[in-house]
Amino acid sequence: MRILHIAYQQLKRYGHTRVSWAQKLTSGLVKNDHLVQGFSDRDVASFEAPFGIRDLGKKKANQRLLETVDSFEPDLIIAGHCDMITNETLAEIRKRQPNCFIAHCNNDPLFVPSNVERIHHRAEVADAVFVSTGRRELSQFEGSRARIYHMPNPVEPSVECFDNSVKTDAELPIDLIFCSNSKDFTKRLEMVGRMKEQLDPIMTFKTFGSFGEAPVWGRDYDRALMQSKMGLNFNRQEGLHWYSSARMAQLAGNGILQFSHSSGAFDELLPPETVVYFDEEEDLIAKIREFHADDAKRQAWAGAARRFFHQEMNSTLYAQYIAEASTLTPFSHDYCWAQDINLDGSLK
Repeated sequence: MRILHIAYQQLKRYGHTRVSWAQKLTSGLVKNDHLVQGFSDRDVASFEAPFGIRDLGKKKANQRLLETVDSFEPDLIIAGHCDMITNETLAEIRKRQPNCFIAHCNNDPLFVPSNVERIHHRAEVADAVFVSTGRRELSQFEGSRARIYHMPNPVEPSVECFDNSVKTDAELPIDLIFCSNSKDFTKRLEMVGRMKEQLDPIMTFKTFGSFGEAPVWGRDYDRALMQSKMGLNFNRQEGLHWYSSARMAQLAGNGILQFSHSSGAFDELLPPETVVYFDEEEDLIAKIREFHADDAKRQAWAGAARRFFHQEMNSTLYAQYIAEASTLTPFSHDYCWAQDINLDGSLK
């Protein structure tokens, strides 16, 4: 297919980028032999605006998108987090290209009210909407124009390219890692602070972005992960079905043993002895101590998680699932995260 992917491509970061699920999606689409044209709404708005003031370039960015659609004639448009693009523009695209499917992918949490509004808004014009929270939480969006699907956070072999599960304790100087500089809608740093008091005397616990440690991006982030045995997969809020930040895939894909709250119900999706689940703080600290003392067990669990993510939750499968569901094409794979749904997104 000819696919137009609208998403922020971080052009003005000049390599000092965050790990991008949108880039993983583009990579997966290309691996599936689709022709992909990218459109970075925020960058185009900045380039087209007077004095580079992005908000002043919004109207022009929408015009440039319409020009791109006319020239490229896509079969499918995937609109990610592209708030510069209006629903009116997407509706105009539908008029100009009536055989083109329009999908929206949303990788942000549902505990942020503005994001729930954003999904409702996009569902007014899209054929399909994909959300990185599990099906149990998505009933609030049913009844809209769009079909509603869950999508996971994938690994991309060119990004998650380390395998720390085959490294010994002596080869990994960071025993435990947690990277975050976000304080909105969360109290997780309170727990991390208490954990540091207990764990710092017995292990190297790095908290990049918090407690006076500078955040790490780009290659600095890669180097931090490359040196880590274990990681905390703490979300800003816990308890949403199958919701995790992209941190889950980044840790698992690099063979880093991760600890994740049990309330996300990932034990329904992931094989046993891959992710270490916890309920309470004391339970978590005890399990961290256990795996810190048993390196063979740490390696076994982290290796099993890495194999599963790279085999069953990789960018190639992820991208093809989105393309197939968007266009109502029968699934070509038994996607582990879609075992309970029909092609149209309804529950079996």
